[in-house]
Amino acid sequence: MTENHRHDLVVLDMAGTTVADGGLVERAFGAAAERLGEDPATMIDYVRATMGESKISVFRHLFGGDETRARQANVAFEEAYGELVAGGLIAPVPGAAEAIGRLKAEGRTVVLTTGFARVTQDAILDALGWRDLVELTLCPADAGGRGRPYPDMVLGAFLRTGVVDDVRQIAVAGDTSYDMLSGVRSGAGIVAGVLTGAHGEAALKEHGATHVLASVADLPAVMARAEADR
Repeated sequence: MTENHRHDLVVLDMAGTTVADGGLVERAFGAAAERLGEDPATMIDYVRATMGESKISVFRHLFGGDETRARQANVAFEEAYGELVAGGLIAPVPGAAEAIGRLKAEGRTVVLTTGFARVTQDAILDALGWRDLVELTLCPADAGGRGRPYPDMVLGAFLRTGVVDDVRQIAVAGDTSYDMLSGVRSGAGIVAGVLTGAHGEAALKEHGATHVLASVADLPAVMARAEADR
């Protein structure tokens, strides 16, 4: 049987990868910390290092496993981020929607994932008019509660769509080290880092990126070349 080298399932991160939020994650973390009477300056380094991780997991670490406090902070974060989104402060990464359109036209299934809660993910999709852009969107709660760097959302997309029969036929793209780890741990054949978000080329490669791109807009062409070379 001939091995299929096409990557017909493409799993894309949102904020920093397909969505340009202009640092709204950090702003929302700052607002959440202040609402709880905390100093954001004591948290920001960890927040930056863990970009892409499920936000409730970040707060659990920051508050030493205090679940009540972590949940309060997570609600405050989601509210603050939602207010910023409602204020029109997000936009698509240039060329992202067109890249998704090209991937779909090539017969690939595209899934959007996030470390945000569903309410925030939906607010972003609504603000961008992206409700019907892709077949499936996933947040950590949709994959059993574990976000990145676990592979659960990528594997959830694999199981829910059923469009490929081998995890090596998955392509993953994201802007953070945790996106790369999630892709590697899922067994994806392409794990592409993009330079439009939180982490730079060195960090992306260190955590397993097979390709580093200026933008997700370059992904269709990179995938085509990778498939042609095999």
